[in-house]
Amino acid sequence: QVQLIESGGGLVQAGGSLRLSCAASIRTFSSYAMGWFRQAPGKEREFVAAISRNSIPYYADSVKGRFTISRDNAKNTVYLQMNGLKPDDTAVYSCAARILPFWDTKNDPNDYNYWGQGTQVTVSS
Repeated sequence: QVQLIESGGGLVQAGGSLRLSCAASIRTFSSYAMGWFRQAPGKEREFVAAISRNSIPYYADSVKGRFTISRDNAKNTVYLQMNGLKPDDTAVYSCAARILPFWDTKNDPNDYNYWGQGTQVTVSS
């Protein structure tokens, strides 16, 4: 059974940084593409970033240049480094996993099979 556990959320002032981690209990972690999504109160879940099995990153336009996704297959962990945080970044951030071809990722949450419980990120102005 696949489990994803996020950590690293918290309260930060605008302009600050946070690093989210998602630890996966997956025997073949390198077979999975990974994604980060977020959901703010009253809004739909939205794509933030994804990383393919061969570590090619993809970003939503709203976070491009500020956020960096990476993965460490030896540690079964995917990271989201968030710099230049804005109040609009406030949301619950969740990681997701899906087995995909080596080069592929998805930005639609419906395309992911496994989800973590989420971690709250709050950015104050």
